[in-house]
Amino acid sequence: MKVLTLKQPWASLVANGYKEFEFRSWKTNYRGYLLIHAGCGVDKEWLDKVKDFNLDFPKKRILCIVKLEDCILIDDSFNKMINNKDERIYGRKERTGYAWKLKLVKNIDSKEEVKGQLGLWNYDVDK
Repeated sequence: MKVLTLKQPWASLVANGYKEFEFRSWKTNYRGYLLIHAGCGVDKEWLDKVKDFNLDFPKKRILCIVKLEDCILIDDSFNKMINNKDERIYGRKERTGYAWKLKLVKNIDSKEEVKGQLGLWNYDVDK
């Protein structure tokens, strides 16, 4: 199955339904289900901004499965829309690149440590 590794707190924000868009500099033609993996990295500045959400921020774990519904080229209209959303999650800035629209989040309760990778990568779910 396809997997996308995210730093914390982004991985937990996706897994808990707070973050519906993931931003990338690159486009993907892939649509369908993918796993969200919490990597080793932590964005400490943003972790502090979402501390009142009372979430866990595990590392090296697959947290959920989502459906990648669309890959949207970010333009002025998209920036205006996203900048009207919760600032703790999306901030206030002009973005470029692509917004990956994520839907149908289903958490996975796994304690198995998994090493992440850059880009979209494959994981054998039958392990």
